[in-house]
This record gives sequence, structure tokens and C-alpha cells, in this order.
Amino acid sequence: MILMDTHIRSVVKAISFRIIASLITVILVLIFTGNLALAGAIGILDLILKLIIYYLHERVWDKIVWGRKVPKN
Repeated sequence: MILMDTHIRSVVKAISFRIIASLITVILVLIFTGNLALAGAIGILDLILKLIIYYLHERVWDKIVWGRKVPKN
């Protein structure tokens, strides 16, 4: 039996990861530029684009059997 993440689990994982990673991006842009508006704009773009990419990445990996084990009962 191979366990697969549900679509909603993949979405929640992607969102939680992207929020953390995008906050790091915003902080770095703010540190390097001192421009809060630019940091916010880049952070929002970063969040949206990478959220989509991460979700697709998770779904592809969910179809790959390599490295998975059947849980023992």
C-alpha cells in the first residue's frame, strides 16, 4: 500500500512553507534596499509564484514511488 498526500495537504504544506520563505525574502530585500514598498511587492510576487511551483513539485513527487516504504502495522 502506497500512501499519497491529499491535494489539500499539499496545498497547506505549500502555503505554510511559502509564508516562511517569503518573509525571509521580504526581510532580505528590505535590508539590502531599505525600500519597504519594493520588499512587499517582491514578497507578494515571490509568495504567489513559488507557491504554485511548490504545489506542482509536491504533486509530481507524490507520483514517484522511489524511496517510499509500506508502513508496518
